[in-house]
Amino acid sequence: MSSSGYELYKLSFEISPVILVNGIASQVPGQMLPIVALTQAADFTLGILNGDSVPTTLDKYFAHWKPLPGTTLISNQIGQFPFANQSIAANAIIVQPLNISLMMNVPVQTEGGYTAKLATMTVLQQALSAHNLSGGTYTIATPSQIYTNCLLALMRDVSGGESKQVQHTWQLDFIQPLITINQATQVYNSLMNKIAGGLPVSLTPSWSGVSATVGAALAGSTGGATLLPSAANLVAGLAGSE
Repeated sequence: MSSSGYELYKLSFEISPVILVNGIASQVPGQMLPIVALTQAADFTLGILNGDSVPTTLDKYFAHWKPLPGTTLISNQIGQFPFANQSIAANAIIVQPLNISLMMNVPVQTEGGYTAKLATMTVLQQALSAHNLSGGTYTIATPSQIYTNCLLALMRDVSGGESKQVQHTWQLDFIQPLITINQATQVYNSLMNKIAGGLPVSLTPSWSGVSATVGAALAGSTGGATLLPSAANLVAGLAGSE
């Protein structure tokens, strides 16, 4: 991989794999805000003022991200009852939401960096909370899949003892919901097409309808004479015997 290609890979999947959509990004052109704009907010501001505060290499950026094991591409729940055939079994599959977990590594890299870390993490927490409360979603870029319309479910400290620093590693759990507005519209249209195409639906059953159906079915099964009277004749005979 060329140097430029590797830098592009790191920028996409290690430095800013999370994009905030709508929510607090509603006023941004395109309504999309890369999370690096939050994690590097202090450096960008000082860089504009001083011209030399933005990190010169991606390795010196505040946060580095990595997808965690357990991220799902396909998640289905299978019906636990006997199936007549494979076609019915396939229709019994229930699609489940997808889970995406990212690890954000934020060690202090410079002398006196704890103050900047506290300020950056405070801004990040408040921005993500405001984004969630305003109905914003997330787009997550991983080397194997790009997940859209995701929701942030949890952000927690998972720091280990491999460093003398504390709270240097955070885990963010995202969920890609099962149904979006577009998917719900497609499901609704599919159902209406089935109904319009003759899907049998019985909403108002009646005795007359049942008796006629039973009598006709029995008559048809013998090719002519009826072995048993219809339900209507049976009810009438019982009433006359009283």
